Amino acid sequence: MIKRGTNVKMIEMSIQTKAALSEEQLRQYLEKMVEIRVFEETIQSLYDEGEIYGTMHLCTGEEATAIGGTALLEKTDWITSTHRNHGHCIGKGTSVRGMLAEMMGRTTGTNGGKGGSMHIADMAVGNLGSNGIVGAGFPIATGAALSAKMQGTGQVVVCFAGDGATNEGSFHEALNLASIWQLPVIFFIENNHYAMSSPIEKMVNIDHLSERGAAYGIPGVTIDGNDLLTVLDAMNDALAYVRGGEGPVLLEAMTYRHAGHSKSDKNLYRTEAEIEEWQKANDPILRWAEKLQAAGLAVDLDQLYQEKRTELLELVAEVRRDPFPEAAALYQHVYAEAEV
Repeated sequence: MIKRGTNVKMIEMSIQTKAALSEEQLRQYLEKMVEIRVFEETIQSLYDEGEIYGTMHLCTGEEATAIGGTALLEKTDWITSTHRNHGHCIGKGTSVRGMLAEMMGRTTGTNGGKGGSMHIADMAVGNLGSNGIVGAGFPIATGAALSAKMQGTGQVVVCFAGDGATNEGSFHEALNLASIWQLPVIFFIENNHYAMSSPIEKMVNIDHLSERGAAYGIPGVTIDGNDLLTVLDAMNDALAYVRGGEGPVLLEAMTYRHAGHSKSDKNLYRTEAEIEEWQKANDPILRWAEKLQAAGLAVDLDQLYQEKRTELLELVAEVRRDPFPEAAALYQHVYAEAEV
């Protein structure tokens, strides 16, 4: 249970989850993590084939934070995301087909094919949108949480951000306001050890980023972000605290991105041995599958991967038949429609 004044600590959990979850839900979480992994593989291939323009930021290796951070939310709860957003969007319920169409520039995309990878939004499921500006989600999430509190909707906002974003002024301003006003927001920091090519230990002079919550009277907790059970239990406690009117929580999840920062990143600042260690010994999907099997739940990971790859290829074939936006669409949705 999270309490005000909680000391920073690394939390480890067992197979028993604090939330009342069925065996079917536990299996579904594995399926969703594999779906995210296969989605990233698919769009990487599409990018290499010239069907996706611009750049994109893959979240391969961070599937446990994406699913663990969204699985216990209500549909009416909100999230804000980052440039590394695909997992969060899938976890919150945004259409995979709509995301593919958006990245491939089709009118059937979540943003009409005009936003691309870094600007996926889906208000119908509480996805307030991704953002290509580092740290920009903090004030947006804080404003949404203020709205929820003022209107008494009972909604909670989860603000996803990377470790590098915690050095932006928007982070400190948002935490200060959220603390003063006791807003229902969880600041969920995915610490993947690198802000672009800069290792986190060269960017901050503290052991855990969650320590920064203490300066604003916000409980901060650091967890193993590659263990789905740990993330689920930490989110269960954080949601109970926030929904109880106690104010915000700062949650730091330690994870690792398998790919480079973006498609233009040659990954020269990391050793092959380091990447291989995280991929083989600390892969969140393998760890979750092994945990389910140890608990007596049957898992066929190879078959699951094959099913998801088949589904994604079928969706890609469908999207290829969708239309591109007309030239006139360039001038749509630039200004809000209103009478003066």
